Amino acid sequence: MASGDNVVDQLPNLGREQEMLSAMGLSSMDDLFSDIPEGVRRNAPLDLPEPQTEEEILREAQMLLNTNISVDSRPSFLGAGLYSNYVPSMVPMLATRGEFLTAYTPYQPEVSQGMLQAMWEFQTMISELVGLPISNVSMYDASTAAAEALTCSVRVHNRKASQKSTIYVSELIPPHRMSVIHNYTQGAEIVIKTIPHGEDGLLDISAATSAEGACAIYVEQPNALGLLDPGICELKSIIGENTALVVGVQPVSLGLIAPPGDYGADIVVGEGQPFGIGPTAGGPIYGLFACSQAYIRQMPGRIVGQSMDSDGQQAFTLTLSTREQHIRRHRATSNICSNETLIALMGAMHMALLGPEGLERLAQRNAGACAATKAALLALDGIESVHPNGVHFNEFAIRLPRPAADLLSFLDEECDITGGLDLSQWWPGRENELLVCATDQIDTEDVEELAEGVQDWLEGYE
Repeated sequence: MASGDNVVDQLPNLGREQEMLSAMGLSSMDDLFSDIPEGVRRNAPLDLPEPQTEEEILREAQMLLNTNISVDSRPSFLGAGLYSNYVPSMVPMLATRGEFLTAYTPYQPEVSQGMLQAMWEFQTMISELVGLPISNVSMYDASTAAAEALTCSVRVHNRKASQKSTIYVSELIPPHRMSVIHNYTQGAEIVIKTIPHGEDGLLDISAATSAEGACAIYVEQPNALGLLDPGICELKSIIGENTALVVGVQPVSLGLIAPPGDYGADIVVGEGQPFGIGPTAGGPIYGLFACSQAYIRQMPGRIVGQSMDSDGQQAFTLTLSTREQHIRRHRATSNICSNETLIALMGAMHMALLGPEGLERLAQRNAGACAATKAALLALDGIESVHPNGVHFNEFAIRLPRPAADLLSFLDEECDITGGLDLSQWWPGRENELLVCATDQIDTEDVEELAEGVQDWLEGYE
């Protein structure tokens, strides 16, 4: 650069910046941000590394990624809401076809009949699975589905504008789900009350009578500790028709146990993730939402209906709930105006490949793996069942002589095993309790390795 050259002229970007500032009647970037109070401004530059080339960035990113441990790379007994079931290779192969992978969920349904039909098939499978006549195309996850189900119930059952709405929830709802429910209900002034569980981990049915007259009661089957609760089948007869029974499900379990629609559930929600995808460690999943006829006009999300076109041919269309409904906030029944279409379709592909008999076998494999793992651990001196008389699906809780966090660290570092969930991460005071999960991906050798690792940990403290 020759002496005397204007720096701004030599750097076109700076010249354009000054040009834009001038157009706004400003002389500097400080003027642009003058409305931001001094107390919240950062005057010192961020402590960032020097610029890197593309190769350097990719190399460093790969080194960081290599420190992660893949769920599939070692025996994993961690469940707590996300479950590793075998997904047939056909599912990702079909889902990555351009017709699905690049399809945009249409607002004008005539754009993509094939996509709409696939969504309609998903709805049909979910309705048959849970025993209710209507399903939407999916939700973001089980937590948003649960929260939306409760606010939907309030819209249907609270007919007194001057009266605060009340809902009841099981006290064993996982904290992250309870947090989402609180976020949805606090602004609407909905009162949340809890229904306790007994020492056996089952719902206190006598306490559930207090939910009669409320807008909704929310329970999970199996519950967060993997317990199947027969008392839930009695709830609808206790709370009556003027209170919605909302049931959260682990969908694979419905290959063995009765669908909630059979025992009076008005709305069924759940995590669809066991069908179609593995645990995503924070990535996208999809929620299920199905309901009875009384709730269809207030249910969230998108619904695909089957109709006839002007030529008398079968046609599919988005129905009842429109995009515009959710944009006009003063009229909206929900803030959900989208869904997890691609992942939900992967779930539909998985369910279609399984069929009813395959779903039953998958549920049996999950239940068998759970039973075998529980028996192996309870055979060890010093290990106790938190619910010795309970019937479990997928997971169960054990009580240890020392903190669960210590055992998990030992299994991770010494045995290359992911041992489960330290229940104190969910509920304080349960430091010595461990939630152990076993799915169809756990075999006899994995169970033996876990039992040996736990035995070694126990002997190390003797």
